[in-house]
Amino acid sequence: MKGVARKARTACRRQEANSQRWAKVNLLATLVRRDLEAQYKGSILGNLWPLLNQLSQLVIYTYVFSIVLKVKLKLAGFPENSDITFGVWLFAGLLPWSAFTSGLIKSGVSVVGQPNLVKKVVFPLGLLPLVPIFTAFIESSLGLAALILIVAVSSQKLNATLCLLPLVWVPQLLLTAGLGYLTAGLTVFLRDIPQTLGVILNFWFYLTPIVYPASIIPEAWRAWIFWLNPMAAISEVYRDLILLGEVKHWGEWGVATLISGAIFWVGLAVYRRLRPAFADVL
Repeated sequence: MKGVARKARTACRRQEANSQRWAKVNLLATLVRRDLEAQYKGSILGNLWPLLNQLSQLVIYTYVFSIVLKVKLKLAGFPENSDITFGVWLFAGLLPWSAFTSGLIKSGVSVVGQPNLVKKVVFPLGLLPLVPIFTAFIESSLGLAALILIVAVSSQKLNATLCLLPLVWVPQLLLTAGLGYLTAGLTVFLRDIPQTLGVILNFWFYLTPIVYPASIIPEAWRAWIFWLNPMAAISEVYRDLILLGEVKHWGEWGVATLISGAIFWVGLAVYRRLRPAFADVL
């Protein structure tokens, strides 16, 4: 009888834990939906603005690097040395970077920007940094859909490797969430973190082969860039899956996933360690 009772209590605890997890998932989905609705509430174009921002970046970088600086490249199935070819190649690299930086910057101030929620005892504070990250990720999906359409029209085909995109989203979201947790927790105590983050991201952008081909990086540095910079691997795998139809960077993707997982674990641990003091500081 004792064994039966023990199993029953264990089953009840597991059921309760699962119910709490699903409740948090539902709450996160609600918060993300409200964030998407609130950002562009009252504007005529609404949630099309993120797509227009991404397309404006595409036009600017394509003009500077392809037309002014005459940077050309070849992609199988696309017109050779065409501005359109460079544009889709550039856009494929910009998409994950835009989602990463937008989510990370907003996540860093998510706690200090919601003092009322922080002081509520029952609110799960672990969700706050995740809301802007998933909002930015969803907004980038508009650009992704536009890119896939452009590629389909330009190359007259859709690559089956598009089905593998969720694999590259894993390290992308882990990296963004890990750094988001870290910066959100530290910003409560050090208000210079958002400004410092902006400077770091400026350097990080040009250390990542997004607006220039990885082939022009000196051979001695190229391996280090790919193995130690998760966003470099993520951007290249995006291009592999969407444009080339084959994955040439599986090894780099694997290392990026491991590094992103480690960063997520460290960021979450720091956030949980600092969380009890949030209400007192704010």
